[in-house]
Amino acid sequence: MSCPVQHGADGVPLIHAVPDDVQADRERLYRLGPVTRVELPGGVRAWATTHHGVSRATLTDARFVKSVDHWADYQNGRIPEGWPLLGTIPLDNTNMLALDGAPHRRLRQLTAGPFSARRVERLRPDIERITAAALDALEPRAEEPLDLKSEFTFKVPMSVIGELYGVAESEYSQLGEMYAKLFSGDMADGEHLQIYGALFQFFGEMVARKRAEPGDDFTTDLLNAGGDGGVEALSDAEITITLLSVVAAGHETTVNLLTNAVRALLAHPDQFALLDQGKVTWEAVIEEVLRYDPPNNLMMFRFATEDVEIGGQTIREGDAVLTHYGATSRDRAEFGEEPHPEVFDVTRTRGRHISFGYGPHICPGAPLSRLEARIVLPMLFERFPDLRLAVPDEELRVESALSVNSLAEFPVVLRP
Repeated sequence: MSCPVQHGADGVPLIHAVPDDVQADRERLYRLGPVTRVELPGGVRAWATTHHGVSRATLTDARFVKSVDHWADYQNGRIPEGWPLLGTIPLDNTNMLALDGAPHRRLRQLTAGPFSARRVERLRPDIERITAAALDALEPRAEEPLDLKSEFTFKVPMSVIGELYGVAESEYSQLGEMYAKLFSGDMADGEHLQIYGALFQFFGEMVARKRAEPGDDFTTDLLNAGGDGGVEALSDAEITITLLSVVAAGHETTVNLLTNAVRALLAHPDQFALLDQGKVTWEAVIEEVLRYDPPNNLMMFRFATEDVEIGGQTIREGDAVLTHYGATSRDRAEFGEEPHPEVFDVTRTRGRHISFGYGPHICPGAPLSRLEARIVLPMLFERFPDLRLAVPDEELRVESALSVNSLAEFPVVLRP
């Protein structure tokens, strides 16, 4: 089913929360690039970078910042009241995702140790245990259709992030449901902000408990970070916001990476055969999935602090700029013509995707997402090597969301 790029009354392309054909939509947006004016749901206007080189340039250009203080439309009251997508934009200047320069470097420095690849690697035995238990739980229904997303690719990352943070197991489901709603593009006006407030309260209460009773977890690591070497320790509010933000990187991104990887392999049995024959590694498969079907479709926003000429366009001071990861994954200049960027090819050697971001704001949860994928995917296919879709691929329904790239459900039969 096709999904042409529709245009507003003045010819500005519309970006839909739910394109009929996600892959085709990325290709069409790429062809509009490298920088194009777009209209988001609700009539909000922004610039989109859709080519690899320009996207990398804006992600490292100090003239584009994260603070909404520099967003002219927001400051001038032109953003609709209760605009649903405000829930995906950091509005609080205690949030690492809303900071640049020295304040951002301080928070990254203080969170680098607790969320580093070395610290995350310590979770390997826990991830293996959690995954094995989740697979065991699927066994009684292995021969009947089930939703692999809700039953597995959602539950495992939520359990991992829960153990990392020190969240009570009884609260995993509640926390996951709040994040699923936070990233949804199909909600009532103002509901995103209500959920954000509920998450802030959830993590604020957890920080208070951990300060009273420390544990061996990421939250306690953050409480102990800083205070020496001239680096001011994190405040409770900063820790709360950091926990809230990093779940999106460590959970939602991983859910979509795992789901998209299984889908891609089932849809491309020739590529799966290369993996099965030992001709490619799981690491190569994961990186190609991240390029071909990134877990985040786009990232909002950066704001121009002055007029900037880039990609043949003039981005005016105060304009919003989003990075369209899905479109950049089609860039021929980066990935070549053969194999074509529209093709899923696990032997691809040219180009490096930016699906976890690039520059100072590169996703802090990338090490955790990659580690989980390297552990979870082999264990899934070792247990259920004949796993198959329960419906044709074209019947899979995309979740109603703009920034994340997620399936609403993923019906499979584990042991046909």
